[in-house]
Parts: sequence; structure tokens; C-alpha cells
Amino acid sequence: MARAPRYRRERWESPDGDFVDVDFLDHPSQAPMLVLFHGLEGNSASHYSVAIARETARRGWRFAVPHFRGCSGEMNRLPRAYHSGDSGEIAWLLTRFRAAAGAAPLYAIGISLGGNALLKWLGESGDHARAIVTAAAAICAPLDVRLSGDALGVGFNRLYTSLFLATMKSKSAAKLARHAGIFDGAAMLRSRTLREFDNVVTAPLHGFRDTDDYWERASARPLLTSIGVPTLLINALDDPFVPNAALPDVHALPACVSTDFPSHGGHVGFISGAFPGTFEWLPKRVCDYFENHCQRGMDG
Repeated sequence: MARAPRYRRERWESPDGDFVDVDFLDHPSQAPMLVLFHGLEGNSASHYSVAIARETARRGWRFAVPHFRGCSGEMNRLPRAYHSGDSGEIAWLLTRFRAAAGAAPLYAIGISLGGNALLKWLGESGDHARAIVTAAAAICAPLDVRLSGDALGVGFNRLYTSLFLATMKSKSAAKLARHAGIFDGAAMLRSRTLREFDNVVTAPLHGFRDTDDYWERASARPLLTSIGVPTLLINALDDPFVPNAALPDVHALPACVSTDFPSHGGHVGFISGAFPGTFEWLPKRVCDYFENHCQRGMDG
């Protein structure tokens, strides 16, 4: 795996008195800026972040990875953390990135959980999002959080779930020590699936009744028809975390939304080339899409 680049970090104070750490790769101020929203328990060193950072560097673009709360290596201040439908977090971050980008194009890409949150914001914002972002992309976004959440609780996927839960439980235990009584600690430790964990921790900390309420209200798929910004959806048909039933009817999507549903790629895999392969296809595919839409905008 390629080593993470040498980022410059800024700490941004959030509107509710918390903070978000943002890692930057700087280029000239007139260059496009690409903002990446990472997946569950991801960060700026995740394989997809590093690969996309390398591609933006090759093109001379600015690049930024805002870490969802608690994912930058330091616990956030408030009881809340982050979740699949955190469109409010996307909103204030992209508004600030718009100011930082100046007159240059601003592109947004969301991976998995970050992709769903980004799409939810795009759908809620409609045409108004055009004042913030030039174009967007969502990679392996769950879209229907219930279908993806339940898929993570069966078969071989339970191995991946156990890895996610290990770090999430550790963070949650530390949070509970700082904010006593915010959830049932014993029930959190007993959880073996995302459904159980979300019911005990994620839902109550973020204002949802329970897991079902959270998963339904967080899902971006019902909002895709309201998107008004050029947006690319990439989902592999063999993604074990995103069942095909979660994918949208492409004929019902607005003209500004493009889809690419390759047969293979797994969950944010998309390895190409001779063995052992590289992760170059996805960064190039997305950045080409952004560049083409930026050019169309200037021509139009």
C-alpha cells in the first residue's frame, strides 16, 4: 500500500462547539479543490484517500480530507460522533471549503458512508448546491442504509463488521468515560452487529428513536431524484456491503446524475492491471469526470 502523503492539518471549530481536523495537500490558489469525505472509521491515510491524493497531485489540484468527528486520532468534545446521514456536517464543511476554494472549481467525493451523507446533502439542497460545488461523486455509497446494515450482519461480512466494531467500541468506551450516562455501556460492549451497535450508540447520540428510525431517515436513495449538481454514482455489482436492491432505477434519476455500475470492484476495491494490481482506475475515473464537467461549465 502506498504511504500517506505529508498533509498539512488544520483544526476547524464546528458551529456547535466541537472541532473537525482537516488534512490538506496544497497547490496554487487558482487550482481546483477536491474534498473527500471518508467512509466508516476511515481517514486521510485510507487506501482510497492516498490514491486520490496522488491523482490530484498529478493534476496539480488542491486536495482536502475533513475527518468525521473522532476519526482524526483525537476524540471529539461532544457526545455526538458521526453517522451515515450526517448531511448537516457536510453542509457546513462544504460551505467553508467553498470560501477556501475561492473562484476555483470545488469538487466533492464521498466514499461509502461519506458518499451517502454527501448524496443526502445534495438531494436536500437541490439546485442550491450549485452555488457550493461544481460536481460531486459518491463511491460505493450504501444508499439504502437498512439493506447495507443488515448485509453487514450476515455471512463473511461479519468479519468486516467485527473489525469496524472493534474501533467503534473502543472510541465509544472512551466517550462514555468522558460523558457518563449517554448510552448503556454494557449493551454497547455486547453488540455483535451494526444493527445492535447503532441501536445502543449511534441512534440515541444523534437524535434517532432506534436503529430502524436512523437507517430509514439516513438513507440517501429517496433523495437522489432531487439532486441538481452533476453527480457520478459508482457502485460495483459485486459489492458485498451494498446489495443490488439498494441501487436506484437509473431511468428515474435526473439528467445531471450519471451512473457507473461495473460488474466487479467489491466495496471500494476496483483493482485493475496485472497482479497484484493497482487502485488507479477509480481516482482517474472520478477526476476525469470532474474535469470534463468543469470544462463544460466554462464552455457553457
